[in-house]
Amino acid sequence: MAKVTGLGGIFFRSRDPAALSAWYAKHLGLAVDDWGGVRFNEDEERAGYTLWSPFTADTTYFGPGPQPYMVNFRVDDLDALLVQLRAAGIEVDERVDISEFGRFGWATDPEGTRIELWQPSA
Repeated sequence: MAKVTGLGGIFFRSRDPAALSAWYAKHLGLAVDDWGGVRFNEDEERAGYTLWSPFTADTTYFGPGPQPYMVNFRVDDLDALLVQLRAAGIEVDERVDISEFGRFGWATDPEGTRIELWQPSA
């Protein structure tokens, strides 16, 4: 059975992501990367890490509606998990994105909240 292996990230809407990232860097000491987010618990020996990342207030990345945040879960087998979710009647986005960071899929929880599923690159 495919399963979640950790929390991959915390993503949320912001009126001004650059200013918010700068505030967190200045006041809380977060090491904000050039792309505007922070990687936590990065371990060269282990695939995956946890991200903190503000998005623009009008982002469509979180799906339709006013959802202010999206949780990203690290998973061990994205394809198998998407099949399991579909078989259980759960709404799953047909799209799977592939990047240098790994593979990404999305599903919607019972309250209508879109979640991101991430299988890191090996």
